[in-house]
Amino acid sequence: MPDTTSSASAFNFLEKIGAPFLHLIRSLGRVAFFLARALVKIFAKKQLQSIAQHVYYIGARSAPIVMLVGLFTGMVLGLQLFHTLVRFGSAGVLGSAVGLTLVRELGPVLTAIMITARAGSAMSTEIGIQRITEQIDALQTMGVDPLRYLVSPRIAAAVISFPILTALFDLIGFLGGFLTGVVLLGLDAGTYFYRLQSSILFEDINGGFVKSLVFAIIVTTVCCYNGFYTHLRKDSFGAKAVGLATTSAVVISCVLILISDYVVTSILL
Repeated sequence: MPDTTSSASAFNFLEKIGAPFLHLIRSLGRVAFFLARALVKIFAKKQLQSIAQHVYYIGARSAPIVMLVGLFTGMVLGLQLFHTLVRFGSAGVLGSAVGLTLVRELGPVLTAIMITARAGSAMSTEIGIQRITEQIDALQTMGVDPLRYLVSPRIAAAVISFPILTALFDLIGFLGGFLTGVVLLGLDAGTYFYRLQSSILFEDINGGFVKSLVFAIIVTTVCCYNGFYTHLRKDSFGAKAVGLATTSAVVISCVLILISDYVVTSILL
């Protein structure tokens, strides 16, 4: 006779393994459908004013912190790379090292993480509060599409703001590398800027902008999705659910930024 006990144990083991995987697939499907619906509604009428307001909040209001982080990132890169390159007698290529590191990797990634911390968390919290206070239900009652009104303008604004802030981060980072390498450590200014200009190609700049666009979609989708469906969380409800949704949005966004950075880099190289 077949051993029913061992068969049941094997089935339970497979069920425990498969359940999280199936939950992940369902969640990815819901997020993809959420994003697709929001993208379609970007092109609805009377969206321009709302998009402009979110560009100001996501882009202009985030510029100071992005510039500050970009400046000190460039300064740290200049300091570390200078002392490393001196060991090999290659201090003259400091401009190339700083420029390529910022444009290819640190610029898009750190810009996206800073915007996530500042604007992404606010998106999730704001939409989450609107959900638990039934403002989203009121919009649906009045015949207003919540996705068109709350999510689509934020996605469009992020797509506009992320590349601009990434470029700003890179430029300020170049200045930070100049301050450390040239002003503090005595590297020739002409050598620094010549290496910076000659080593950065259009493909490098294009790759950085592609990453920033991917990060914009990821951050806004994850943050808006967590806020929009705060009421469906099983671990809490009310104000606590909003806090947990915001925390989840920021953590998931940062992890996905790093994962997608690797994926996009492997494709572009």
